[in-house]
Amino acid sequence: MGSEGEVRHGYAATSLGELLLVADGAELCGVYFPGHWHPPAAGTIGERVEVADDAVLAQASAELDEYLRGERTVFDVPRRGRGSAFDRRVWAALEALPFGTTTTYGAIARELGDAKLARRVGYAVGHNPISIIVGCHRVLGANGKLTGYAGGLERKQLLLELEGQALPLGMDAGVRPA
Repeated sequence: MGSEGEVRHGYAATSLGELLLVADGAELCGVYFPGHWHPPAAGTIGERVEVADDAVLAQASAELDEYLRGERTVFDVPRRGRGSAFDRRVWAALEALPFGTTTTYGAIARELGDAKLARRVGYAVGHNPISIIVGCHRVLGANGKLTGYAGGLERKQLLLELEGQALPLGMDAGVRPA
């Protein structure tokens, strides 16, 4: 399994629910929660395979388990999100956010050169296809509060707590300076 352009998917049981993992060739291209706000389009995830029988999906599953047990802070699985050039710039900014830190949509927009792009950044963050591994859960509202998360605010809160950002729903967090 895993030849170039071969899209396939499998399911990994985790403490956050059964995650849909999607790979294309030798790269992970999707991690989706049950009830995900923006699931992959029908017909784009290829055939179902057993995660344990696929090198990319097995690596992603193992690394997610290690992360959720507090044993991993950086992901090594090869990955590539499918999106526009702007989306990929936003996702690169998310990948640059270290474990245990947070930022805001506006701060990412400023990093990309235009503070007026905050809403567009929000859209790209919300459509990040590689949840958890590409840390969209680390992005907060301008006031430092939890805002929408494709996997649900409760999961976002759990991921932030796992990374040492105790942030009850509706509460402010220390936000990384822009």
